[in-house]
Amino acid sequence: MIELFLREELISMAADDGAMRERLVEDGSLFDGYNPLMAIVHRRNGDRLGEMVNAHGWPVATMVGEDGADAAWLVLHHAIGDPALQRRCLPLLEQAAAQGEIPAWHPATLLDGIRFYEGRPQVYGSMFDWDESGRLVPWTIEDAERVDERRASVGLPPLADQVASAQAAAEREGDHRPADPAARRDEAERWARSVGWRD
Repeated sequence: MIELFLREELISMAADDGAMRERLVEDGSLFDGYNPLMAIVHRRNGDRLGEMVNAHGWPVATMVGEDGADAAWLVLHHAIGDPALQRRCLPLLEQAAAQGEIPAWHPATLLDGIRFYEGRPQVYGSMFDWDESGRLVPWTIEDAERVDERRASVGLPPLADQVASAQAAAEREGDHRPADPAARRDEAERWARSVGWRD
């Protein structure tokens, strides 16, 4: 049975996230590090999602509809300032995907995000970063030769397609290589340590 109040709240949370992102893209400030206004939305949404999970379990499609389940994934995927929430929910998503309650790419992309922020190679190639030559490329991939097999197994398109899509989106939105890549990496690592992604 669809829990309409949960579905509506999740969709509203995802819409708030998208509206803030759009606002920051328009004023050109989204890509200058982790924007504090975006961080506030992510934290607020993540805190509320954690309360929902405590009370109801992971919001699967039979509980909140497919759009509600997608919204829950987006909120969790963006809750990067709360490593404990992402790590706690990953096995819940894996179990829900194994039971056919959510798409398999939900836990797959969450796993990549966790590994990215921990500084470890990703599995499915869904996380991107700027390389030294100024190209937006997939973060380091474990067993890269077989990545498209793994991507296909969870319903993701070939990596080359996602690379082209990510690069086009970056160009369209004005995302660009940091002026000082080394300083940007140092800043990102300090942030990752400060919120508990790394020791």
